[in-house]
Amino acid sequence: MNRRHLLAWAAAGALTGTQAGATTLAQVRERGRLVVGLYEDMPPFHVKGKGIDMALGQALAEALGVKFSPLPFNADENMADDLRNMVWKGHYLGYGPADVLLHVPVDRPLIEATPQATIFGPYYRERVMLARRVADLPRLETLSQLGTSRVAVAGQTLAGWLMIGADGGAYREQLNTQWKDGCEAARALQRGEVAAAAGLASELEAVLAGDTAYRIEPLPSPRAPRDGWAAGMAVKRDATDLAQALQQALNGLASQGRVAEIFAQHKVAWRSP
Repeated sequence: MNRRHLLAWAAAGALTGTQAGATTLAQVRERGRLVVGLYEDMPPFHVKGKGIDMALGQALAEALGVKFSPLPFNADENMADDLRNMVWKGHYLGYGPADVLLHVPVDRPLIEATPQATIFGPYYRERVMLARRVADLPRLETLSQLGTSRVAVAGQTLAGWLMIGADGGAYREQLNTQWKDGCEAARALQRGEVAAAAGLASELEAVLAGDTAYRIEPLPSPRAPRDGWAAGMAVKRDATDLAQALQQALNGLASQGRVAEIFAQHKVAWRSP
């Protein structure tokens, strides 16, 4: 789902095709490994074998008593394609599907549009945020308080879409949009190239958390999803016992503080869904 995220899955339509046979919990344990689908190049959740989702996948596999087998892949054009390729059918290039895919929006329209998969297990609540250098922007209750300050934001993302369209396009000329994701935008803020950066909470925190020179707050735009959205997991439709086991494992990791610890190790505040 990469950082085009929400624009893509919101438009996901009905899926067609032949569903591969569901993987059971017994098969996973007999095989001795859990194949976990991970979005490639999605900081801070997964980049080159490291990140929050890598650590969470490892923890889930350990809780099931099997080895962790990551299956990284590049996001397709929309969430419907990703679910088809990595959850219920497999990619036409010959890889997949995984036993479970991480970082799937736990969203009612998407669930209803995807009868071939079971979407469950929310483990993090994401939202669009704005980071600012306090010395340049002491207060920012409305976007109009940006004045003429430059803002870094990845253009092909929800944050970019919101900033480009905010207040009738009033800030377009002061947006620096060439960045790949919110982490890059936050680094531009760190380097002093801009006064503010917009992106996902996880992206901005992974770069700026703990530095008192910056504040990270919800994007003050009425068009931004107020409560954000939950990221969870997906398995094939009939993999009922595997889904139940993964949910139980996630619940245990959360109650033990392990999920919060994994996020903290990557400088991201865990927001329970």
